[in-house]
Amino acid sequence: MTNNPKFRDLGFALTPSMFLGLNGILVNALGNLYLFVPLLTMGLISREVNTGTIKLLYSSPVKIRQIVMGKYLATMIYNLLLVGILAIFVVLGFFNIRALDYGLLLSALLGFYLLVCAYAAIGMFMSSLTTYQIVSAISTFLVIFILTQVGTLWQKYDFVRDLTYFLSINGRTFKLLLGLITTKDVTYFVVIVGMFVCFTAIKLRSGCESKPWYVSASRYLAVFAIVLTIGYVTSRPALIVYWDISATQRNTLHPNTQKIVKQFGKEPLEITLYSNLLAPGLKNTLPENRNDYLSTVWEQYVRFKPDITFKYVYYYKLNKGDSAYYKSFPHKSLKQIAENIANGFDTRASLFETPEAITKQIDLSDEHYHSVMQLKYKGRTTFLRTFNDPQFWPDEMLIAAAFKRLLQHPMPKIYYVSGNLERGIYKAGEREYQLHSIEKSYRNSLLNLGFDADTLSLDHQDIPSDASTLVLADPKTELSGTVQNKIKDYLAAGGNMLILSKPGKQSIVNPVLKDLGVRYMPGTVVEPTVYEMPQMVNAFLTINAANLADDDMMIRLREDRKEKITTDSLRMLMPGVMAIATEPNCPFTVKPIAVTTASRTWLKQGVFATDSAQIVYDPKKGDVRGAYSTIVQLTRKINNKEQRIIVSGDADFLSNSRVQGDLVGVPMLSWLHYNKFPSYTPGSKPKDNLILISPAVANAQIIAFVWVIPALVLILGAVLLMRRKRK
Repeated sequence: MTNNPKFRDLGFALTPSMFLGLNGILVNALGNLYLFVPLLTMGLISREVNTGTIKLLYSSPVKIRQIVMGKYLATMIYNLLLVGILAIFVVLGFFNIRALDYGLLLSALLGFYLLVCAYAAIGMFMSSLTTYQIVSAISTFLVIFILTQVGTLWQKYDFVRDLTYFLSINGRTFKLLLGLITTKDVTYFVVIVGMFVCFTAIKLRSGCESKPWYVSASRYLAVFAIVLTIGYVTSRPALIVYWDISATQRNTLHPNTQKIVKQFGKEPLEITLYSNLLAPGLKNTLPENRNDYLSTVWEQYVRFKPDITFKYVYYYKLNKGDSAYYKSFPHKSLKQIAENIANGFDTRASLFETPEAITKQIDLSDEHYHSVMQLKYKGRTTFLRTFNDPQFWPDEMLIAAAFKRLLQHPMPKIYYVSGNLERGIYKAGEREYQLHSIEKSYRNSLLNLGFDADTLSLDHQDIPSDASTLVLADPKTELSGTVQNKIKDYLAAGGNMLILSKPGKQSIVNPVLKDLGVRYMPGTVVEPTVYEMPQMVNAFLTINAANLADDDMMIRLREDRKEKITTDSLRMLMPGVMAIATEPNCPFTVKPIAVTTASRTWLKQGVFATDSAQIVYDPKKGDVRGAYSTIVQLTRKINNKEQRIIVSGDADFLSNSRVQGDLVGVPMLSWLHYNKFPSYTPGSKPKDNLILISPAVANAQIIAFVWVIPALVLILGAVLLMRRKRK
């Protein structure tokens, strides 16, 4: 703040980054537990055997289970000291970080304590198996390693996968570190601890009994069977209890999504994953990654709807016209290609159904045979797609949109006017609109967000009654009287509309805008810079843009404006844009969404070169400097509803080559549909985003933790050792 008076916060949550990040305190402590605990527990039982005190314990009026429990409870108390050391840093963070997410840290500390207690139980059992402490420590290392890695073994086989996934200790603290406490994870640690404590008691008991080996073996098997039964029962979705104690509820579905899920009621929901061997992202869908698929994509939904059933279909088939694989594997049939690909992924080729078999089951041609999920509910079906990007799986917004389709919500229908060389939603050219509108493989397309889109030739068709929004996207030829009249009638009846155009088309679109009380001004807005051509204008988004929808970027802009951080914090590139003027008797309330900067832009008249000499401001030719509105929103009350219209002086920001629709296009269409679509799931802004200490205090803390406290611990340890030797 000293160097930058406008600084407000760091913009990200400090609690997870400092404590749970890659180099976080708790993560490093968890990563080193497997080195410390075996050394702590290696002499718990073996030392008693080596010194002969075990015979005194056997002869004393103390039962074996009391001996074992006494030693383990002492270890648990000692483990609390380890947690206490970490708690010092948590307390320090409470004073050094604004609004520390203490719920997240308490959950993480619980996960740390449960893990160290599980390691201690394993170490105690290993200590009971041998009289050599070093062997006990190595055995503990080995068992911990096995329990860590067992979840990655034999994951191709359903029964074995479920068994090894339950036994695996790796990742059991993951949800606890995120602030989510589940009965499934807590029960796992309890039963693992109970199992090894019981194993220790069985071993000690067998040492003072004279019974056949199979008696002890049966006891071990009985305990193991009970543990598996408890683990299986408590991991059933309907029996799992969740408690998200993070400050931002980061592990819980957004309330908007929860409302949608509740509408399913008690009717079952079936989700079938169709995985194509020859499609991108195959590794994510293979059986060995099924548990990751369920936990990362669906566990949050199973929490609120436990009766979701999951099915899996694996197949191989090429999309029509796709010959890339034939070029990579010359002189091989499709079956032979599939076998080679399956071998490359170390999986069975027999797992995948043939093209003929999958075609009889389902028609996936419209999905281009990509890996998709089919959702089925009350006889209705819809597809939920995967994407060839780092995330691969659909996010919460896309899943919510699919749920709405399945529940037969009235999906918004957007009609794009065609017939005058407008931007086309079925074309893949640079200037066209396919990517942002109907492209199934693009994560943020309107289709995937819950909108339906189609084209409409007004010279031959009327505007359907189910039209939720009409889009006129940059016509290049003059609109006929029929087209103009149909649009005017639609607007007069209160229909919502998005109008986009480019410089030089004022005369084509202005007749449509005439009754709206706005118009495109003659000329082109220019903004000369050393980085871009002069027509590449960077307009900043206003507070009206921030209020369009609950998109994360719009919320951020809204909060920045509220805190008065800056006046133009978020800009959008508009390559070739017209200024929009409001007429005196405009029947609408007009508000700017995007505005240029007065000191940087002017309205240039006539034709000018964009790729040669520097453009010059010339007021004699009609050039006028100013802050111009390049996108505006219009509202009025009509027919007992609010009519909403957006007019843009640029049409390229939604094109396939730009796709800035992700930034403003989707929020604009959301506003035109009264924010009913898409189902936004904005996260709460973290409050723990500011460090409260000064440099002097930080240096003092470094000295205390690096030098003073270790020195005090060393002195205290030396004093205790000397006093024990005197005795």
